[in-house]
This record gives sequence, structure tokens and C-alpha cells, in this order.
Amino acid sequence: QVHLVESGGGLVQPGGSLRLSCVASGFTLSGYSMHWVRQAPGKGLEWISVISPDSRSKAYADSVKGRFTMSRDNAKNTLYLEMNSLNTDDTAIYYCSQDRKGAIRGQGTQVTVSS
Repeated sequence: QVHLVESGGGLVQPGGSLRLSCVASGFTLSGYSMHWVRQAPGKGLEWISVISPDSRSKAYADSVKGRFTMSRDNAKNTLYLEMNSLNTDDTAIYYCSQDRKGAIRGQGTQVTVSS
């Protein structure tokens, strides 16, 4: 059974940084491209990034390109999302997911950007 557990969220001031983690279990992480998606208050899920199984290929939504960096450590069954230059529009619950639409995702971690 797929199990994804996100952590690392919190309250941060505009311009600040956070690093999110996602520990995967129940499947062989190294065999999958993985995604991060987010859901802002009152909005639907937004895809923000994808990484290939070998980390050679990555892609980002325009809204986070140049500020967020996704990485993975298959040996540790863990994904990461380094977030820099955060702004209030980044306030959301962040999920790691096996798919772009977030159909298979964890419970999420809250990120709040506020002064």
C-alpha cells in the first residue's frame, strides 16, 4: 500500500525559505517519477513540480520556477522540495504525489507565508 508522509512545513516570513520532505513506503520509489502539488485556501490542487526516477529530469510550474527545487534520495525513500523567496501566494498545503493530479498523495504539510 502506497504511503507518503510529508513534513517540514510551518510559518515563514515573505522572502524566507523552507525545505519540505516526503518519505515514501509501500512501493519502490526509484521506479517512479514523483510530483509535488499544493492546495491554497479555497482553491483546487495545483501541480508544481516533477522529478524523474533518476533525478536527471525535472520540471516546474511557472509560478515556482527559479524559486523551488525538487530533489530525491532513492536510497532513503525520500523526496525534497527546497523553497526559496517565498511569498504569500505560496501559502498552501503541500503534498507529494505519485501523479500530476495528486490522486495518490500524502496527508500534506501546511506552509504559511505571512509577516
